Amino acid sequence: MKLKKLWLVSAMTLMFSPLVAAELKIGVVNIARVMEEAPQAESARTSLQNEFAPRERELVELQKSVRSLEERLARNGTIMSEAERGKLEREILAKKRDFQRDQEAFRDDLNFKRNDLLEKLQREMVGIIQQYAKQQKFDVLLAEGVIYMSESVDVTEQVLSELKKKK
Repeated sequence: MKLKKLWLVSAMTLMFSPLVAAELKIGVVNIARVMEEAPQAESARTSLQNEFAPRERELVELQKSVRSLEERLARNGTIMSEAERGKLEREILAKKRDFQRDQEAFRDDLNFKRNDLLEKLQREMVGIIQQYAKQQKFDVLLAEGVIYMSESVDVTEQVLSELKKKK
């Protein structure tokens, strides 16, 4: 039995010794930092802001309009005729519904566009990171689930440099 164990340990040592002897080049990329600092990410954020800013301003104006009508009702509601007050209440209710509908549509459109841009950005970054890893002859380049890394294996700055070249 002891001879079997000794033989098994010896066989395993011989089998894995080339892996231990070979020097691996390992690096780590901080994906969160890359997604925050890459010029492509900033470009995507700016594009999203430019596309949705006008609609956001319209929503703010509609909300101000509703508040203004509500204030008018609160101030003058007691001196208004029943018909006038009813008309103003219906107008407020209609504008609130419009606001809620427009706000929901805005959020849906914004989330859809943001997710679409994020997906494209992630694909582009993964491609550039893989290209960088191949050029630099890394055996392993890690991104997620790293508990600790020394600065000697952190290649985030170099990846960001590559991304800036590709902009």
